Amino acid sequence: MKNITVIILVVLIIVVMLLYLISFQVSQTESALILTFGKPTRQITEPGFYLKWPLPIQKYVPFDSRPKLFEGVEEETTTKGGEPIIVRSYIIWRIGEPQKFREAVRDEAGAEKLLRSRLRDAQNNVIGKHYFSEFVNTDRTQIKFSDIEGEMIAVMSGPVKEAYGIEIKSVGLKMLKVNDKVTQDVFARMKADRNRKTEATLAQGNAEAMRIKSDADSKITELLAAAEARAKAIRGSGDAEAAKYYKMLEADPEFAMFLREIETLKKTLKDRATVILPADAQPFRLLKEVPQIQPK
Repeated sequence: MKNITVIILVVLIIVVMLLYLISFQVSQTESALILTFGKPTRQITEPGFYLKWPLPIQKYVPFDSRPKLFEGVEEETTTKGGEPIIVRSYIIWRIGEPQKFREAVRDEAGAEKLLRSRLRDAQNNVIGKHYFSEFVNTDRTQIKFSDIEGEMIAVMSGPVKEAYGIEIKSVGLKMLKVNDKVTQDVFARMKADRNRKTEATLAQGNAEAMRIKSDADSKITELLAAAEARAKAIRGSGDAEAAKYYKMLEADPEFAMFLREIETLKKTLKDRATVILPADAQPFRLLKEVPQIQPK
C-alpha cells in the first residue's frame, strides 16, 4: 500500500513537471511569442492557457501589452507662416504584433528610439502645414489642436504598425512655447486686433449717434414747424378777434368797453369764484348798477 502511494506521488510530480514544461499561460496584460529553435513561429495576442513543446525545442517569450507613454524632447519647429514655436509631443503606444516587434526593435528601449525619430518627423511635417494662429488665438474656434493631433496619429499609426508591430493609441502636444521675439509679435498682433475691434465699435457707435441725432433734429424741425404754424394760426385768430374789437371800439367806444367788462365778469365768475374787491372796482361796479348805454 505504501509503495502504491509513492508511485502515485511520483507520477503526479512527473505530470506536473511535464505540464510545466509544455504549457504556459498568457494573462490579460500580456502577449506572447513562441520561438522554435530560436526562430519566431507563433504569436499569441489573446489571454488563455496554451501548450508548447518543451525546451530546447520551443521557448515562450512574454511581452507586456499594456499601453505605454513616451514623451519626446522639447524641439523648435516652424509653422506654415514661418513663425518658430517650441513643442513637446507624446505618444501612447502598445505592442500589437509581438513577432514584428521582436524582429524590428527587440525591446522597449529600441522601440522608444524609433518612436522618437518617427515622432519628430510627424511633428515637423504636420505643424509645418498649419499657421501659428491655429495654435495660439484669442478666438477658441480658430485653434486646431485636435485636427493637428489627428493628422499626426494618421501619419504615424499605419507605417509604425506595419514596420515595427507597434500600435499607436494616441498622439498629442503636451507643451507649446514661443520665444521672446515671437511672444512680442503675438502680443503686438493681439493689441492691433483689439485696437481694430475698438475702432470698429467706436465707428459703429458714432454712426448710431449721428443717426439718432439726425432723427432728433428732424423731429425737432417738424415740431417747430408745427408749433410755428399753430402760433401763426393763434396769432391770426387773435388778430382777427382784436380787429373785431378795434372796429367796435372805433364805432362806439363806450359800448365796446361795456361789452369788454361783461366778458371779463363772465370769465371771472364762471366757476363760482369768491372775489373781495371794492364795489366800485372795474368791472364789478356793473353788479351794483348797470349804466344806461345805447349802442350807436
